[in-house]
Amino acid sequence: MRTRALGRTGLAVSELGLGAGPLGGDALDDDAAVALIHAALDLGVTLIDTAPSYGRSELRVGAALRDGRRPRVVLSTKLGYGVPGVADWTGDCIARGVDLALARLGTDYVDLAHLHSCPRDVLERGDVVGALAAAVRAGKVRVAAYSGDNDALAWAIDSQQFGAVQCSLNVADQRACDRDVRGLGVLAKRALANVAWRDAERPAAPDRAIYWDRLRAMELAPTTADALRFVLAQPQVSSALVGTTSRANLRAAVTAADAGPLDPATVEHARAAFRRCDRGWDGVI
Repeated sequence: MRTRALGRTGLAVSELGLGAGPLGGDALDDDAAVALIHAALDLGVTLIDTAPSYGRSELRVGAALRDGRRPRVVLSTKLGYGVPGVADWTGDCIARGVDLALARLGTDYVDLAHLHSCPRDVLERGDVVGALAAAVRAGKVRVAAYSGDNDALAWAIDSQQFGAVQCSLNVADQRACDRDVRGLGVLAKRALANVAWRDAERPAAPDRAIYWDRLRAMELAPTTADALRFVLAQPQVSSALVGTTSRANLRAAVTAADAGPLDPATVEHARAAFRRCDRGWDGVI
């Protein structure tokens, strides 16, 4: 699999990253989750993105990397909440959260640590951003990052406090396509738009419903491969994150990524459809 530079961080990441959110639930047991992670690595995926809110995901990712492959993986997780006895979105929560993440992942550093959908007012307050910077100085985190969208994302980019950002970017969520990221690495989440075009009726889940409405208005129903290749055609994208519990779907995503970016004419057709229908369609958090 091809790799791309992660902005100016000095890291390179595979064009397809494994979104490990689905690996934390009950759809797979521990052994099956580890086996899927190994399958991704064997297919050339070098980026794994997880979070403490993804059930057993961090523990399972850590277990999968105990076979000696940790140095070959760019390991990404998230911070800001869920630390016992500590208030969310405080400097102490970040500091202790880093240590908890390292313990769960079985590593002495993470390559990327994102502030996970951190509100803009918290970013502006400074203590949370400062605590993450301290973890970088301590060698526990290689790159400080931000995960989110809209006004908070704009602040994070402009602040020059981060080396990478993670944001929603897909055929139905194109606001980030026009954003000046100032040379930061970009991880595209929701890269397949929750495959909302497959639903015959409007889905109940709010995020899927938003994309379903947008795709209907845009009169677009891409293939899964073309949806992924649309994301990879955006020049600021370092890696497109895809979450799955299926080896077949994982192999299909790798095959699509290996086919290269979508052709310019098809990309422009989708971009024009978004511009034509846009009614303040901000990024879906």
